[in-house]
Amino acid sequence: MDQQRAGETARILIEALPYIQRFSGTTVVIKYGGNAMENEALKNSFARDIVLMKAVGIHPVIVHGGGPQIGDLLNRLGKESRFVQGMRVTDQETMDVVQMVLGGLVNKEIVSLLNRNGGRAIGLTGKDGDLIRARKMVLKGNQDDPALQASEIIDIGHVGEVEHIDVSVLEMVVNSGFIPVIAPIGVDEQGLSYNINADLVAGKVAEVLRAEKLMLLTNVSGLKDKEGNVLTGLTAQRVQALIDDGTIYGGMLPKIGCALDAVQNDVQSAHIVDGRVPHAVLLEILTDRGIGTLITRC
Repeated sequence: MDQQRAGETARILIEALPYIQRFSGTTVVIKYGGNAMENEALKNSFARDIVLMKAVGIHPVIVHGGGPQIGDLLNRLGKESRFVQGMRVTDQETMDVVQMVLGGLVNKEIVSLLNRNGGRAIGLTGKDGDLIRARKMVLKGNQDDPALQASEIIDIGHVGEVEHIDVSVLEMVVNSGFIPVIAPIGVDEQGLSYNINADLVAGKVAEVLRAEKLMLLTNVSGLKDKEGNVLTGLTAQRVQALIDDGTIYGGMLPKIGCALDAVQNDVQSAHIVDGRVPHAVLLEILTDRGIGTLITRC
């Protein structure tokens, strides 16, 4: 290693040191999905980030998505994917596919990836230990079909929302030195399974763990103003103002709503981070500038 490169390495380590000291012993919940989950190089850089976090005393908890993988398998089975208000209509046959893909294929691939990179990961679904108690999601009206009345109930099948998370299950795994990898599948009191949006699950997990950070990996560089500049250091009040004036709209709204709920319920900060950037997680947590949008309560 030449002197210049060695000096740059030392500078990076020195810059990271106060953040390691500050966040050691805290919990960081990371929603993992999008491009970061489909590109081989990004998958390995993500895994190394998570393993390094655990090694320096930060406790990562992973919640993953898998929408594209579900869609691919449904296509191969000859079943069309249908969405209402951004939610996948999930009949029993589709729910079976969701459980196979999220709870099996995707979850175990992430666990294996972390383990191959030196971590100790355990895969969970919300059905394990009754981790995620769910209830059926009820939609009213439909912006996709103006013919429906605003009060009309739309049944989208086995799509749920979080009713309760058993924090003791997660604490047991984390305190045993493992990295939990959670598939966003919940179960209700009657034992029915539900597909739940991974962002929503990550937010609720962060809340019950009183996490230091909630990180949502996305396919964009962060929240942007109307001129296209990435915004960061935002308070919840400022974010609400950006929603009210139309700066934040469309598909980003549910993700931002999840981040706002988290910081208003005992999570210290939420981060919208570009998962297409190698080592995005470490760059956001352990550097002065970060690479995404930071949101705090005040």
